[in-house]
Amino acid sequence: MELPLVVGVDGSESSLRAVDWAADEAALHGVPLRLVNASLWERYEGAAFDEGGDRPSERVMAENIVGSAAERARRRDPDLKILTDILPDDTVTALLNEGRNASALVTGSRGRSGLAEMLLGSVSLAVAARADCPVFVIRGSHATQSTTHRRIVLGVDKPPQGLAAVRFAFQEAQARRAALHAVRAWRCPAHETADQPLLASDAAHYHESQAAETLEEALREAAADHPAVELHRETAEGPARKVLMNASAAADLLIVGAQRRHGHFGLQLGRVAHTVLHHSACPVAVVPQRA
Repeated sequence: MELPLVVGVDGSESSLRAVDWAADEAALHGVPLRLVNASLWERYEGAAFDEGGDRPSERVMAENIVGSAAERARRRDPDLKILTDILPDDTVTALLNEGRNASALVTGSRGRSGLAEMLLGSVSLAVAARADCPVFVIRGSHATQSTTHRRIVLGVDKPPQGLAAVRFAFQEAQARRAALHAVRAWRCPAHETADQPLLASDAAHYHESQAAETLEEALREAAADHPAVELHRETAEGPARKVLMNASAAADLLIVGAQRRHGHFGLQLGRVAHTVLHHSACPVAVVPQRA
């Protein structure tokens, strides 16, 4: 059974951009597109309308939202299998539940106040930090999304923690026929060079070589399984979050992993994933990785 790609829609411009992006992604992978709107109206008002009463305006609004989103996706790809649903729950809970039977979740990136393209909305952040499946957060302007760089950037973590994101990145690169740029950031701890400045170059060489070894180990198996993917390895000095944010400017997709620790609750993202979700110049995929 093909697991659908699930998109949360609420009628906002951000969610409509997510629908456009998700329609292309679903077609690319040959999976159904499932459009969902979450609303609590049924929980509080539904019982009163069970016996033939007029539908509450909230229901009509939700139907219009998913119907318009479905028509938009259908215009983008008439052959796409599209499913719609209205879920009687809060948005975060509804999407997390949907994620248990989805190939991935897709959300927009609405922010607060006048910073819509800078700060991530609370729903998208909560879903990306807690979902059991990969989550795409559609960042960037219309111009950025319509530009095809044919380049995916992957932030590489140490194996085995980072292997889920690596496998996911190779699958995306192969489906898109895009080059995969795997990046491992490195830094010299200040205490290693402060007292012995003449050894600074040795310390830098050591940490760079360690990063290169980590990169090679993390990529080895997936690279062998996907020989057709054009792979570029890069070690870059600096904080990983800044390195990846800079790389996102010329990418179609930025992929990072997020640890999910058993028994831990709340947001589980890590500093790197949290930062790129707020500031990436392109869509971000967060891939859960079990510790």
